[in-house]
Amino acid sequence: MFDCGFTREGNWFRYRAGAIIVEDGCVLLASNGLDDYYYSIGGGVHLGESAEDAVRREVLEETGVEYEIDRLAVIHENLFDQNTGTLKGLECHEICLYFQMKPRGTQELHSDSITAFGTREQMHWIPIAELSRHKAFPVFLQEYLSRPHTGIEHILTDERKRPT
Repeated sequence: MFDCGFTREGNWFRYRAGAIIVEDGCVLLASNGLDDYYYSIGGGVHLGESAEDAVRREVLEETGVEYEIDRLAVIHENLFDQNTGTLKGLECHEICLYFQMKPRGTQELHSDSITAFGTREQMHWIPIAELSRHKAFPVFLQEYLSRPHTGIEHILTDERKRPT
């Protein structure tokens, strides 16, 4: 299967499905040995795959656990330049549909995930109140998780570094 994304002429685009997984006041994020930050569980939507199927597949692949979708929570348009890691030197544009997953009542996982670049992923339960102490993406996550929600939110993040 092919992800709905491409790299062309110094630009990278991706259509992604992400999971917001919260248990006991902590949010589940991943890390790996190549990148210096934490990131949400999820990944590229495959061509012909629904975002709902993609998020369920990605969550199972990364955590080893089947989570149920509660609701579509956020449509995130993310524009950024990458200075380090796997996307170094690229101007990036990502559209991500974030789904709030139903809590299971436990933080137990069965993770054995490998990134597309062949490095092992680690799962981390990070207290929502401590997210600001970490370099974590998406950047809106702590503020979003600190308030009640109704409906679907559209969030635009533009972190491109522009010449001054």
